[in-house]
Formats: sequence, structure tokens, C-alpha cells
Amino acid sequence: MKAIWNGTVLAERDETVVIEENHYFPADAINEEHLKPPLTHTVCPWKGETFYFSTEIEGRSNKDASWYYLPVSALAKHIKLKVAFWKGVEVVPS
Repeated sequence: MKAIWNGTVLAERDETVVIEENHYFPADAINEEHLKPPLTHTVCPWKGETFYFSTEIEGRSNKDASWYYLPVSALAKHIKLKVAFWKGVEVVPS
């Protein structure tokens, strides 16, 4: 799978973990140069505290376009240290 926004690959991995139709990429599959440190956070009752990265590419910004959980709950331990995307980021087969 690939996560693509503004023509740039943000993450790529043959296998992802899928929960609620979202593909979670392992941390080592993420192209971190386009992600801004998290400023926004929320809480998911069953996964844990959610932190959101914004994406910046060629002067364009996509606020809170990806997220991860920290700490992750015991129910969602299979997405520990994994990042998912939304807000116009396309996740497509490689």
C-alpha cells in the first residue's frame, strides 16, 4: 500500500493493519520529512490518545492528515507505533 498526497508518497509498505477501513503503516514505512510534529490530539475510547500530524509539501499544508495512538490501549495493541491517513491522502495498492 502507498499513502499519497500532493503527488508525494508519504508511506509505503506491502502489508498494513486495517481497522475501520483505515490502513495503519508501521513507523519505519513513513516518509517523515513531510510530517509536522503533532499539535492536535483527541481520545478514542477503545484505541487510546490520538495525536495528529499535519503534512506539508511544496508550500501546501494538510492539517491533521495522519494520526497515531500513544499510549495505545490493550485492545488496539496491534496498531502500536503505526500511522494512518485521511483528509485527502490517497491510500492505494503499490
